[in-house]
Order: sequence, then structure tokens, then C-alpha cells
Amino acid sequence: MTKTPDFSGIPAYAGPPNEAQIRSRLHAVAELGVFRHAIPQAIGGFGDDFAALVESHRWLGESCRDPGLMLAINAHLWGSVFPILLYGSETQKEKFLPALLNGQWLGGHAITEPSCGSDVQAMTARAELSGSGYVLNGEKRYISNVPLADWLVIYAKLDGKISAFLVCREDDGCQFSDEGALSACLGSATGSVSLKDCRLGPDRLLGKIGAGTQMIQKALEYERAFVFAGIAGIMDWQLAEVVRYSRERRSGGVHLGKHQAISHRIADMKLRLDTVDLWLGECARLCDAGQRLTMASAQTKLYAAEAFLQSSLDAVQIMGAAGLESESIMAQLVQDAMAGRLFSGSSEVQKNLIAALLGTGDAYRLNPQPHS
Repeated sequence: MTKTPDFSGIPAYAGPPNEAQIRSRLHAVAELGVFRHAIPQAIGGFGDDFAALVESHRWLGESCRDPGLMLAINAHLWGSVFPILLYGSETQKEKFLPALLNGQWLGGHAITEPSCGSDVQAMTARAELSGSGYVLNGEKRYISNVPLADWLVIYAKLDGKISAFLVCREDDGCQFSDEGALSACLGSATGSVSLKDCRLGPDRLLGKIGAGTQMIQKALEYERAFVFAGIAGIMDWQLAEVVRYSRERRSGGVHLGKHQAISHRIADMKLRLDTVDLWLGECARLCDAGQRLTMASAQTKLYAAEAFLQSSLDAVQIMGAAGLESESIMAQLVQDAMAGRLFSGSSEVQKNLIAALLGTGDAYRLNPQPHS
């Protein structure tokens, strides 16, 4: 396994960073090799496994304590790096992967639309053939990394079938903006994409025409499986802070943690964290064994999102007013955890998927909203 890098140089969350600071932190993360795990050495990766990726993200999360930064990293990896690795032509891999792995380019993917959330088949973005190339029209909303992204994998319907296209912020007819930016996970930058007669050459089609639904499914499976790896590190720090506070604060002549109402909340936080780690380990095991990830990734995302929210609420409850002080990030983590129930598919969508895979419930429909 690749040696875990020293993340102490990545500043811990200390209030919402500006776009320049977000880009600087992502460059620093790239220099430490965070984008190179589970990538073959032949194309610039470490040649290690998904277990190493989980370990690296977890250590980074504990150090930076910023769900937004972890979200930006995952959008880059599962939105652009892995789709190009899995579906790109050799020419596309040679052009894009080195710059995406070393942080020269920041990427992501654009799925969600203002009027299209849970059902990607209702997508209204359109691509049309134009000579040997394509013309794209449409709008994407709540997209991670878009204000800073150099390239996005953008999904649009071509002849009624979803296809994927590589779009640069410099392309004519394309505008990346911070319109619709969200007030959660502030360590990332979210926004919108406007496509108005955006003309692309034939080399910008990623994968085959009509392969977009399969590509979205694969990208979201990876994202759901591993987006909480870094957040597990944040939950570890969160638990340590609560334990420290419960030991230092006295109530009724004893340490706060001596009160059963407090100690039971702390025990629940520990159980949730360890269970999240078990699910992350299972997803890494399945990926490294080349096995199906669909069920496990949905279970991981569902459990981890609910666990992070409840533990964040418990942390604020235990710390009381101290958890709401301006220099504390505990209250911000509650807001970030609420967003965690939505990005990469809401908790309800994960339940729908699990039920469908068990042969019951409604047919599964992809839901990337928001941050996709």
C-alpha cells in the first residue's frame, strides 16, 4: 500500500474559503497524490487499490475537517477521472488523465438540471449532430466544481439517448458560473452550466453514443461508495472533540461524560463511525475484487449520510452553546451533513434502489441531485 502522505499542510476548515483558496487546496491535495490512488501506474497512478484510496481520503478528512473539500475531490475523481479511464479512447486518456491526476486541470460532471432531479431520463439538455461534430444546448444546476472547473463531463440526450461529452470552460457557447451556488459544503464551489449552441468536435464524445445512462450509473456507484471516506475522517475528529469536551467540562460536580445521557450519545457516535468504516471497507473490497458494487454503494451512502447527520446533531447537543460559537465548526457540520443526505442521490433514492435490487418497490431511477 502506498505510504499515507502528510496532510498537515492542508489548512483545517476555518470558515468559508474563497475560490482562489479552494483551487489552492485542491492543487496541494493533487501534489500529495490524492488523485492517483486506484489508478494504474502506466497512466500516472500509484497502481495501488481502493483500500488505499479510502485510507488516504480518511486521513485527509481528519486533517482538513472540510466536507466541501472532500466533495470537490470526489466530484473530480468520479465525475471526470474514472469515466475517462473507463470509457475514454486512448487519445482521450493521453490528453486528459495526466493533467487531471496532477491537478493541472480540475474536473467534474454535470447531470442535474433545474427541472430534472431524481429522473435523469427527464433530462432536457440536447445534443445534435452537426457535420462530424455536435451542438449542445441546455442548462445544468447544482454542479460541484463548476466555477473552477477546466473540463466537465456533460450529459445530454442525442437522438433520445443520454450521451457524455467532454466540455471545456473555454468552448464557445458554454458558460460555467457560480449561479445557484449552495450554502452547504462551503469548501467546494458549486454552480451552473449554460449551453447555447455549444459546438464540439467528434473527439469530444466520451464513450459510445447512448452509453450515458450506464456511465452515470457507474460514476454514481463509485461516488456513493467512497464520498464518505473523507467524511469518516471528519467524524473521527468530531468524536475526539466531543470526548475531550466531555472530560474537560464539569456538571453537577462530575465530568460531563459521567452523565448517562451524554455517555450514551458518545457511544452511539462511536458505533456509527465504526459502522461507516466497515461499509467503506466492504466497498473497497468489492472494487478490488472486481465485484458488483450497486447494492453495497447504496447501503454505504444511505447509512453514512444518516450517521453523519445524527452524529453532528449529537455533537452540538453535547457541547451546547460552545458548539454554536463562531470559532466552532460543529454547527456548520450539521448543515453539511444535511447536504450529505442529498448529494449523489438522496437517502430516499438509496432506499428505492435497495428495495428494487431486492425485487420489491418501484423501479429504480437515478438521482444525482445535488452536487453532480
